[in-house]
Formats: sequence, structure tokens, C-alpha cells
Amino acid sequence: MNDSFHVEGAEVLFCSYVFAVERRTVRHGGATFERDVAVHPGAVAVLAINDQGEVGFIRQYRASFDELLLELPAGTQDVPGEPALETAKRELLEEIGYEAAQWTLLGRFMNSPGWTDQVMTVYEARNLTPSERAPAGPEERSSSVHWLSPASIREALRSANAMDATTALALHRVFGTFVDES
Repeated sequence: MNDSFHVEGAEVLFCSYVFAVERRTVRHGGATFERDVAVHPGAVAVLAINDQGEVGFIRQYRASFDELLLELPAGTQDVPGEPALETAKRELLEEIGYEAAQWTLLGRFMNSPGWTDQVMTVYEARNLTPSERAPAGPEERSSSVHWLSPASIREALRSANAMDATTALALHRVFGTFVDES
């Protein structure tokens, strides 16, 4: 059996300001098949932790669910050539109005490799200093900033309510012990 796969070509089906959709032709052995892939430049998220151990969140409208969601500050790597850490610093300031003196890379995660090539790079930010928020777009301008305690985070991680994967992964990476039943 031949386990070799190779993308032989791609046709752009759709382009938006955030992502594109390509129909990729894949060769496997002597046959080809097609897969549609959402092509994304990548994104960052920031787990900002203040001196009291609280985590900063933004509550903003998301059209995909037609509701307000509580999420970590995050954004698309939409500035060509900008390193992920610089995007994270920009998004932290833009979305919740803080700068951080200490940055730690928590990891890089594939959002949903079955249909998109988006990779999310997640940082932890500490030693925070408040600054002026610079929200962009109607969702961010109408958003609010919230700081959750470790107890609230523990409750959120244990609840059956849906949480975006980036937030869940970051919280589990840093606060993983909060989900222990002991």
C-alpha cells in the first residue's frame, strides 16, 4: 500500500479579508482526489494574567454563533512579516488595553486540520501595565473586558457549556490542575 500523499495543485474558490478557500488536488498512489481547504495566515491568542492571578478576557459579538462570546484576546496575523509575538502584543493592547513585560510561548495549535491550515500561536503574558485600548472593528468597539478569578476559570473549565478551543487549550495548559477532581 502506498501511503504517499502530495498536493499537486490548488484552485482559489473564494477570498475574504480573513481567509481564502482553495480546492486542492491531492495525489495518492495512482489516483487523485479533491479537498477544499480554508487557507488562513495564522492567528495568535494571549492568556493575560494580572498580579491577582486573574485572566483577562474580551466579551464580543461573533456572527458565526450570533451571540456574545467570552474569549482570550486574539487576532489574525494579518500584517505581512510581523512575528507572532508582535501580533500578540498588538492584540493585547488593542483588545483589552494592556502591555506585558513577560511573555511565554504556550504552544502552537492546529485549529481544525480537517478543513483549515490555520495555526494558532498562544502566549502567556504577565507583569501587565494598563494602557489605552485601541479596539478595531464594530465587534471590538462594542466589546467589554472581563477578569476572571481562578475559581471562575475552574468552574468554566468544568461546565458543559461550549468554549472556544483556543481559550480551553490555553487555560488547561496553564491552569490544568484546576480540572482535577481532588
